[in-house]
Amino acid sequence: MDPCILCSLEADEEQKIIFENDSCYFVQKDQRILKGSGLIVPKSHRTTVFDLSREEWMDTQEMIQQVKEWLDETLQPDGYNIGYNCYETGGQHIFHAHMHIIPRFQDEPHAGKGIRHWLKQEENKRHI
Repeated sequence: MDPCILCSLEADEEQKIIFENDSCYFVQKDQRILKGSGLIVPKSHRTTVFDLSREEWMDTQEMIQQVKEWLDETLQPDGYNIGYNCYETGGQHIFHAHMHIIPRFQDEPHAGKGIRHWLKQEENKRHI
């Protein structure tokens, strides 16, 4: 089994730790399309958000506010998408819980379309 890339953040030279508190990090890589986006990652390996401890939840909430203040100051986004993907069917590809924080801007081609927009497309309808 390969080592978890979110348990070894230092192994990825492109990944930068922007903020840290007792139980989590906010990390970013240079993004070509989703400028300013990043991940809140628990320091301890947790497979999904459902596995977070009470402390990790509280530290994640604190970190969300810190990241928002920083992004508001540095990039002035017009909105945000925030979320977790859980399990393979839910789109999770790295099986270490991580919250996506994605600043959104009015001049984007997909401005105004949230996460559910893609899920609500007719081609995503189950046929059972």
